[in-house]
Amino acid sequence: MMLSIGDLVLDITIVTEGQLRADDDNPATITMGGGGQAANFCAWAANLGEPARLVTRVGDDDGGHLLVAELETVGVDVHAIWASQPTGVIAVLVGPNGQRTMATQRGAAIGLRPDDLREAWFDGVKLIHVPAYSLFEEPLAEAARAAISFVRRGGGLLAIDLSSAAGIHEYGPARMAHVLKDLAPDLLFATRIEAEALGIRLERLAAIPVVKLGASGCTVLGEFISSPPVDEIDATGAGDALAAAFCSSYLRGANPIEAARHAVAVAAGAVTHVGARPEAIP
Repeated sequence: MMLSIGDLVLDITIVTEGQLRADDDNPATITMGGGGQAANFCAWAANLGEPARLVTRVGDDDGGHLLVAELETVGVDVHAIWASQPTGVIAVLVGPNGQRTMATQRGAAIGLRPDDLREAWFDGVKLIHVPAYSLFEEPLAEAARAAISFVRRGGGLLAIDLSSAAGIHEYGPARMAHVLKDLAPDLLFATRIEAEALGIRLERLAAIPVVKLGASGCTVLGEFISSPPVDEIDATGAGDALAAAFCSSYLRGANPIEAARHAVAVAAGAVTHVGARPEAIP
């Protein structure tokens, strides 16, 4: 069983057909679906055949209930705290070259509290995945630390994803490095930009650091693992796919290099369709 704690939000993905023109119409393909780094990780884990559980807080609104049902349909065990605040929304703008930018409204997710958690939710969890998004703001950060303690007491591993360079800068790189030293993750995932924002070698913070390099692949323990070439459409969620695949493979006994090879193959497939989750089978 792998568990993640954090955001479950609505993704609105806008893929433009060309460069945006100010003060004018811009043809685009617009889709809506589930998002949030913690939720995406779980969706990919379940798709890979790994038992997956999400602990989250969402709005007690139509959107929140639909998002939870959507995850449960693909096999994720969801423990949701229902809130009066609205469910979060992320608008993802994807340019013609595949580059993307995101506007975020995290909504109810950041209000998750330690006393919302039940220790039984963490029984049998072999790995907890914690996005840095779940460490940036209180009370969610305190809840995430409580969840980590439950899993660690049961002998489970800790994987942290740095999530956002902007988030690291806002939180404070030195402060974030101190948090990571204190938590001592077994696995640490970051993009190159996130690692640079942190300003400290990842090897000093985790037993196994994995740097995500987008279309190029990744590095693990300093070794470069190349990604197979694909026609990229939308990279949203590819990093979450990589992390889920790496964690699943590593838990099943693969060494870090083997886990990374599996992870980049899964991530390469993730960019060939629009959206942050595995593509639905018709």
